[in-house]
Amino acid sequence: MTHQPRRSADAILSELQEGSRARLRVYIGAAPGVGKTYSMLQDAHAMKAKGLDVVIGIVETYGRADTEVQVGSLEVVPRRRVPYRGVTLEELDVDAVVARHPQMCVVDELAHTNAPGSLRARRYQDVIALLDAGIGVLTAVNIQHLETLNDAVARATGVRVRETVPDTLLDRADEVVNVDVTVEELRTRMREGRIYRPEKIEHALTNFFRKGNLSTLRELALRVVADDVGDKAAGYRAREGLDPPLIPERVMVCMSSNPEAPRVIRTGARIAGRLGSRWYAVYVETPAETPAHIKAGDAEALQQNIRLAESLGATVVNVKAGKAADGLIAFAQREGVTHVIFGQTARSAIELLWKGSTLDRFLRAVPDATVQVVPL
Repeated sequence: MTHQPRRSADAILSELQEGSRARLRVYIGAAPGVGKTYSMLQDAHAMKAKGLDVVIGIVETYGRADTEVQVGSLEVVPRRRVPYRGVTLEELDVDAVVARHPQMCVVDELAHTNAPGSLRARRYQDVIALLDAGIGVLTAVNIQHLETLNDAVARATGVRVRETVPDTLLDRADEVVNVDVTVEELRTRMREGRIYRPEKIEHALTNFFRKGNLSTLRELALRVVADDVGDKAAGYRAREGLDPPLIPERVMVCMSSNPEAPRVIRTGARIAGRLGSRWYAVYVETPAETPAHIKAGDAEALQQNIRLAESLGATVVNVKAGKAADGLIAFAQREGVTHVIFGQTARSAIELLWKGSTLDRFLRAVPDATVQVVPL
């Protein structure tokens, strides 16, 4: 098992004693079973040994003996019990953790959806609440749950993950740690029953845990951590006044009411993240799509797309223009946009000849921008 180099328990203790903001460390893995929770608990013990006040808010061991042993002497805050349809569900008790107010709290399964009726719908929102309360957090997530990788994972594995975490949480993280094992080691763990129950093993090995899938997911995890390191290094250089870019990059995503637009939005978020740049999700309101004329289904899709873009860190801009191309060109020229992401549906040659192409018009008017087209 390998880890991304990270700060020691001594370093974190020193920063906490200096009164810095609550720290967030995110452990990322290519798939279940790589050892994220195990590594997180090991680090929690190291922090406790150095004098930090560390508790477990919630950890899911799934019956894995080696992980259960790692809980050891760490204090466990009792979970919140939620009755639901005749069963009792257990969730992270944010209020209890805040009342206990440790320096660091272990919160597993970042992408988890909370029980119906909870104050916050998702566990990542619970983590934000702990950070806002001044409590540092160690948390873990699999790479397929990152919002901007949702499409890439679906294409690579054939599995569409429904529980996602906005990448902006990684921007908030002080450290992103890749917990990595080889594909063969992970498949061996699966065969030995160290990840799933025996009745699920063969199905997993021939589906999600295929060698090709795991290799792709492992590469994605390594890229995300490399991007995070690069972004934080760029941020440091900017704060210290070292080698600032001559021309700041600006990314524009051409957003629409198309229900497939999330693919374009996620692509834009990934590009902006790699560039460390500000990005805009721009929607052009034409006369046919004013609030009084837009179809109900399109209006709902548009609002969903806006919420997604905002959750991924975009500045959402509504531009009014007679034609979509006019609004996009005017905004790009005014803001000095350097990268543009379009979504392009299949259109007949006759339709393109009759109506013209928004993309073609944009390329002629803004020739210096780098343009990427995402098929819809």
